[in-house]
Amino acid sequence: MWTMTRIPLRTATSWYRAGLMRQLCSGTEPNQTATDQSNTTKPEEPSILVEKEGNITMIGLNKPHIRNAVDSEMGRQLTAAIEAFEQDSTAAVAILHGIGGSFCSGYDLSELANPDVKPQSVILQRGGVMGPTRRNFKKPMICAITGYCVAGGMELALMCDLRVMEELAVMGFYNRRFGVPLVDGGSVRLPALIGISRAMDLVLTGRGVRAKEALEIGLVNRVVAVGTGLGQAYNLAMSIAKYPQACLNHDRTSMYYATYQAKSLEDAMEFELLTANEELLKEAVYGAERFKQGLGKGGKFHDIKKKPLPDWGIAGGS
Repeated sequence: MWTMTRIPLRTATSWYRAGLMRQLCSGTEPNQTATDQSNTTKPEEPSILVEKEGNITMIGLNKPHIRNAVDSEMGRQLTAAIEAFEQDSTAAVAILHGIGGSFCSGYDLSELANPDVKPQSVILQRGGVMGPTRRNFKKPMICAITGYCVAGGMELALMCDLRVMEELAVMGFYNRRFGVPLVDGGSVRLPALIGISRAMDLVLTGRGVRAKEALEIGLVNRVVAVGTGLGQAYNLAMSIAKYPQACLNHDRTSMYYATYQAKSLEDAMEFELLTANEELLKEAVYGAERFKQGLGKGGKFHDIKKKPLPDWGIAGGS
């Protein structure tokens, strides 16, 4: 039985920076295999670390000695952590990140090389090999990309709604070198994000993509300085978590339906309309009342949470 450990944000950040310094000082190459540093394994540490700050949940991949490569058991733990986030009514946004300087180097090939493991049993796991990668989530998830985000790790990043990438990080389907297919949504989500022509380039060549290009082609949403990936992802999460969540998640779900499931424009339009139910519209009415009181005037997005207003700040006040 495994447990999810909650850690302070400062502790997670210090772990990340320490791992980043080890990586920068080691002089390792991007194509170095994940097993090169196996002698530093610390089996007593949990593979998934979870921390909650307010209404934001941070889920950390914690196998830095193999650049957070994911085996079947770790994938199941990640699934459980994300499902717990979805079921938590007090959590609005989740951040998926890697501890130790890299996000994720992909699937742990040492598991597949084990003669006792049947490849089909690995591929056909519920939800996905890397975790719950074969479905959409109920609430927004942000990926903080640091170091290497390759192979199945890139599929984990594509699984999220938004991606924040450090300027020296690298993405790519490095699994191309070893004949490992994309089975966690990479060939499905990537064309939808950046178009089939660009997606074909990355899938067929397996080449690495640096932050500048990733931003230009729409693969990531933000590029940030080295060492700030998790913090900037947290800031982005806070900017989303402050909004009315029922409306936000309605619009998010409608976009996913229109992109992947709708049979026609009319079908997508009907889904958008019919899912705006009475409960959702109550949130809109409440928002309209707050706007009438003076909040959000002039297109302001900051400080929109409910707060007492002086008489002079209320529309129509003397």
